[in-house]
Amino acid sequence: MVYAVVRLKGIVHIREDVGRTLRYLRLNKKHSCVLLPETKEIIGMIRKIHNTITWGELNETTAAVLISKRGRLPGNKRITDEYIREKTGKTIAEFAKDIASDAIKFGEVPGLKPIFRLKPPSHGLERKGMSSEFAMGGSYGYRGEKINELLMRMI
Repeated sequence: MVYAVVRLKGIVHIREDVGRTLRYLRLNKKHSCVLLPETKEIIGMIRKIHNTITWGELNETTAAVLISKRGRLPGNKRITDEYIREKTGKTIAEFAKDIASDAIKFGEVPGLKPIFRLKPPSHGLERKGMSSEFAMGGSYGYRGEKINELLMRMI
C-alpha cells in the first residue's frame, strides 16, 4: 500500500524538528504531494508532522491521473506514455497500478521527479479548514480513501 501525503500548511510557526521531517519527506512547499510506502519509519514521521499534512491510501485511478497530469521529468517536462513505455515497458495506467500497489518505486525509473506540485483544492478545504483534524470536520490528518477525492480536486 502507498500513502499519498499532501502538505497543507506553510512555513510560518513550524517547529524545527517538524520542518526537518518535512524536508526529509521532500515536502518543502505548500500543496506538494509525495507517494510514500507504508513502513514503520514513514508512519512515525507522518505522526510527527500530522498537524501540517493530510494523507491516505492512494488508489490506481487517482495515481494514473496524478502521474499523467502532474508528474514531471527534469526540465519541468511532462511525463508521456512513450517515456514510461521506453523505461519500464508499460503504459501509464499499468505503471500507476504498480505504483499504487507498491510493486515499483519511483526511484526505479530514471528521471522521474518524486514530488507532485498541486494547485490549491477547488471549492476550498473542508468546513472547519485548518483548525481541526479531518475526522472532526477539518482538513489535516488521516483521510483514508478520501485522499483520492482531495487529490482529484487539486490536480
